[in-house]
Amino acid sequence: MLKNIRKTLLALIALATFTAAASAQAEILINGAGATFPFPLYSKWFSEYAKIDPSVKFNYQSIGSGGGIKQITAQTVDFGASDKFLSDQELAAAPGKLLHIPTVMGAVVVTYNLPGVAKGVKLTPEVLAQIYQGKITSWNDPRIVKENAALKLPNKPIIVVHRSDGSGTTSIFTDYLSAVSPEWAKNVGKGASVKWPVGLGGKGNEGVAGQIKTTPFTIGYVELAYAFENKLPYAFIKNSAGHFVEPSIDSTSAAAAGASRSMPADYRISLVNQPGKNAYPIVGFTWLLVYQEQKDKVKGKKLVEFLNWELRQGQKMAAKMLYAPLPANVAKMVEKTIKTIK
Repeated sequence: MLKNIRKTLLALIALATFTAAASAQAEILINGAGATFPFPLYSKWFSEYAKIDPSVKFNYQSIGSGGGIKQITAQTVDFGASDKFLSDQELAAAPGKLLHIPTVMGAVVVTYNLPGVAKGVKLTPEVLAQIYQGKITSWNDPRIVKENAALKLPNKPIIVVHRSDGSGTTSIFTDYLSAVSPEWAKNVGKGASVKWPVGLGGKGNEGVAGQIKTTPFTIGYVELAYAFENKLPYAFIKNSAGHFVEPSIDSTSAAAAGASRSMPADYRISLVNQPGKNAYPIVGFTWLLVYQEQKDKVKGKKLVEFLNWELRQGQKMAAKMLYAPLPANVAKMVEKTIKTIK
């Protein structure tokens, strides 16, 4: 009898081992890398999608948009992620036709650490550009005090923090500064990496948020979800209509409303400094970068299935994670673009 029990146990162990091996073999690993900007949302999507299709596992490295562009161009990942759209030159350098698939929109917020000032700082575009140029260096500078008379701003030096890595968040932020400050546009410009006139560097949205949280009298820029997650205050920014606007889902969506009516077919568009009373001015799309012609057809099919899911179901999770879902007309365009992936 013991012999029979042993045989049965050995058979069960062998079956379990075979099943586990078969399952592991059947699992499809899809690798991606890039933007830290949408990382909180993408993590949620990948986790939820695993419940829909357990045969697929997503491995996403949050290394910054610059890294994502490099890796998808080198074809070392199955998709890239970026908050900066690729230039004509970058697209031409890719070994195949790269598509920009917009996923959501997000706000880049100006956050700060001011002991005694919990919230409510207002900044004009001119003041923000001059702070980042090193021309306004004290928190109680008259040009800041002018818009913040009700706040007790300290007589302390402003410690500027910026990204140290190639970053789509930086691309959105410097795109905005270039749009509102001719001096910034001429002397510094815009891009995923720029030569900063002043400041300390932090790697990723996480790094900048960490610097702000631990260092008094700092100012920096991060995606809204990172400020919220780290309980950091964010400034009201004066928009092109002359109103000080708080970053939110509604004010982010308001910024996209006008731009979505003239959306180019390849989705390469800037959303900064859009018109509208309620439009927050520092807003951008974030894109997945996917080859239209997939080398691995099995992975490609699974990737398309995920893209369709995030467009129909994943969008419903965006607002809770402090991202603005795609406007309806843009979502319809994206659905057609996804169908071209082979």
